[in-house]
Amino acid sequence: MKALWQLSAMEQAALVAGRKVSSLELIEAHLARIDAVNPKLNAVVRVMAEEARAAARSADSQVAAGAKLGPLHGVPFTIKENIDVAGLPTTHGCKALEHAVVARDAPVVERMRAAGAIALARTNLPDLGLRVHTESSLHGLTRNPWNLARTAAGSSGGEGAALASGMSPIGLGNDIGGSLRNPASACGIASIKPSAGRVPHVETVPGADPLLVAQLMLAQGPMARRVADVRLGLQILMGAHPRDPWSISLPFAGEPLQKPLRIAMVAEPPGGSIDPVIAATVRKAGAALSDAGYQVDEVCPPSYEDALQVWSQFIFGDLAAILDQLYPIMGESGARFLRYVYEPLPAYDAKAMSLMFVQRHAVAREWSVFMEDYPLVLSPTWTQLPFEHGFDAASAAGAAAAMEMMRPVRPANLLGLPSACVPAGRDEKTGLPIGVLLTGKRFREDLCLEAAEAVEARLGLATPIDPAA
Repeated sequence: MKALWQLSAMEQAALVAGRKVSSLELIEAHLARIDAVNPKLNAVVRVMAEEARAAARSADSQVAAGAKLGPLHGVPFTIKENIDVAGLPTTHGCKALEHAVVARDAPVVERMRAAGAIALARTNLPDLGLRVHTESSLHGLTRNPWNLARTAAGSSGGEGAALASGMSPIGLGNDIGGSLRNPASACGIASIKPSAGRVPHVETVPGADPLLVAQLMLAQGPMARRVADVRLGLQILMGAHPRDPWSISLPFAGEPLQKPLRIAMVAEPPGGSIDPVIAATVRKAGAALSDAGYQVDEVCPPSYEDALQVWSQFIFGDLAAILDQLYPIMGESGARFLRYVYEPLPAYDAKAMSLMFVQRHAVAREWSVFMEDYPLVLSPTWTQLPFEHGFDAASAAGAAAAMEMMRPVRPANLLGLPSACVPAGRDEKTGLPIGVLLTGKRFREDLCLEAAEAVEARLGLATPIDPAA
């Protein structure tokens, strides 16, 4: 029989609703699991034990009273520490922000609580989330449970490692350049970056009004070990909220499309190198999707390298204006990584920024036309395996290599498209998992997750795992 911490979020919710397990039992099981494995991984950075126990007792009272229950009633969840939780600091992983206590939950936390879920713990991230490796000046280094010498990726690396090792069944992260999907791939779990506007994004630290690049490309989303839990998490989180003026309410599922659905497979993305093991894994995922009834063609969307370049220009151009304010907040390794990435780049003036919007529209138009024929794009998440700790900030070459390897995640952020990550295999030599992306037409998260579930059914990994020795 499985331990409680090994069950999916939906399985746990069913046990609570069926009065077979109490919510308090779930909380205690996960607290014990955190005690057992977090010292090896450093994925969880704040445990809300007493608050969670009190919420669980209340949840159990509601079950006993026959109250109407939410879809995650009594189930624990974890929260990346750049997402507001009332009464706690939103540190963004920075020592300088360790006392930045907020008064109100972010909308995504509000909605998880409204669905009955219980906030259990906060998880680690790199300083300000500006790195693909989770090392925080406040909380330290997070390790990958599959291989302790390798990165858990980032910036939601604490969530990825916590979920993969059974410290939580479902969690919250965010993504401006793969930060939901990078750790999902590295840690062998599932996630989705929703379409722009699908899930409300609200932040109060360091300021209530985000930079333009965040308004256009940053998305909040769920992470879990199973695609079904990711789907449920998204359905809970989505919808307009008055605190995010750009958020919208739309049905989860779109109109049925003609079968067989066509998928464009990009096994070897332009713009850099790829590990042959990863390319082979993408092709195995393509074969799995063919077996599930999809038509899979090896073809690349138009202007792929232009999409990569424009994403970089938006990120670098917008952040360049405030770099002098960011460096003092960040730790040494995070600031060093940023300097390696930014200092060689030219300054961006108003004319250059205006031209970027024209280029973004051109790429979006070409992809929109392409996706009439191919509503889904299958690709790697990273083109190389997760690197050893510190590689990305050790040198300018390491920083460049880290940016190159995560290039497949970028188009979805630039274009506001939904993009799901699902495990599709492991590397035999290192034991590291390999995740693939399924990126879809705008607001067709339903298509992304349906295809991800087909891959999961044929190639998925058995998680949670005990951390490697």
